Amino acid sequence: MSIANASDTPSTQDPEQAGLKRVLSFSDVLAYGLLYFVPIAPVSVFGLIYNTSAGMVALVYLVAAVAMIFSAISYSQMARKIPLAGSVYSYVTHGTNSSLGFVAGWAILLDYLLLPALLAVLGAAALSAQFPQVPTTVWLVTFVAVPTAVNLMGIEMNARLSKVLLLIQLVVLFLFAAFATSRIIELKPTLEHFIAPFYNRSDFSMAMVFAAVPIAALSYIGFDAVSTLNEEAKGGGETVSRATMMLLMLVTVLFVGQVYLAAVFVPLGTVYQGAAADTAFYTLSAEIVGAWFLPVITLTSGIIALMANTLVSQATTARVLFSMSRDKRLPAYLSRISARTNVPANAIVTVALVSFVVAFAGAGYLDVMVTLVTFGALTAYILLHVSVMIYFRKIGQAQLFSHGVSPVLGVLLLSYALWSTNVHAKVLGAAWMLGGLLIAWVMRRRGAPSLTWTD
Repeated sequence: MSIANASDTPSTQDPEQAGLKRVLSFSDVLAYGLLYFVPIAPVSVFGLIYNTSAGMVALVYLVAAVAMIFSAISYSQMARKIPLAGSVYSYVTHGTNSSLGFVAGWAILLDYLLLPALLAVLGAAALSAQFPQVPTTVWLVTFVAVPTAVNLMGIEMNARLSKVLLLIQLVVLFLFAAFATSRIIELKPTLEHFIAPFYNRSDFSMAMVFAAVPIAALSYIGFDAVSTLNEEAKGGGETVSRATMMLLMLVTVLFVGQVYLAAVFVPLGTVYQGAAADTAFYTLSAEIVGAWFLPVITLTSGIIALMANTLVSQATTARVLFSMSRDKRLPAYLSRISARTNVPANAIVTVALVSFVVAFAGAGYLDVMVTLVTFGALTAYILLHVSVMIYFRKIGQAQLFSHGVSPVLGVLLLSYALWSTNVHAKVLGAAWMLGGLLIAWVMRRRGAPSLTWTD
């Protein structure tokens, strides 16, 4: 397989010539993906989703998983055919055309460039609460500098540390699950209470459930991160494809399981008020496991999970910048590979600098940053589904469900979610996209090569 420009002349974009090495095992890719999803992600939004869904939090996460399966299928299909590091940018570029690919890459960059900064702000806030005598700026620098240092050491170092951080989160979840299960057996709740997290007969409403789905769906956005490892995974696209589908199953079990076990202990009809909604899961876990568990899960969620997510999101962003630069869509500076560690070092440093500036300037606008991250991801996912329909029909391998029904349903669901974002996200997101369209037009005018993917 090769990448070629419009004249079918071999390009320097061949992965083997670019400097990235296939060193990651299937378990490495899986661990990387799990950290990007964040195994304990539901902890921080449990109270909000509980209130919105009248307690049917497990059902909400199950419905959100069904909604995201179409995106997982599209990523899985494209990973097999176009094994490049640029994720949705590469898939849309080589599945449709260079201009639309740039727009997809530009959209996902809104997600990628803001996410490391957002995580740094959240991590700094968590540490400032624990150590108020230390200036917040110190924690911002820490949450940017530590992941940068690890990523500059190479993707293998990232993979090793990722597994340690992942293990910590899974151990904490296992402890919670073990104590909660033991308590449920001991208390023997009524059938109504036992099934309430999935179906609360007295308050059931599909409108209420779907109102909470967009919040839960944020926890499932992460397939694109795995696909950026396409050139560094042993087995390439096949490994990434299998990991994508496996990840959806794993995180669904983790998410549904933890919110179910917490919700069973909430009295029916409870509505969390004010700040109690933000700390609902933490309070419940302390009641279920013991007071000693509160600082454990708080620090795991506020520091370990955020640092791990920052580590992989920074690496993911750098690889998209690298791929777009390699295709001459961004400055060539970003495509340079470290001869010692085989990572896009310039792109990693650039992401770190942008993260710090955005984190420092946007610390007071968390709600806007969150909605913009969502806007960029949803827009890119919609374009991915479109590219699946076009690409497989173009190569004569279209299948009714995988390349027709599934992407169409994906577009409809994601378009509805995108339309449901708040007005600030729509205005700022639209402005970002218009800027991308202008850059794409300038690049075409300057004669940037049109790229195609051939088997």
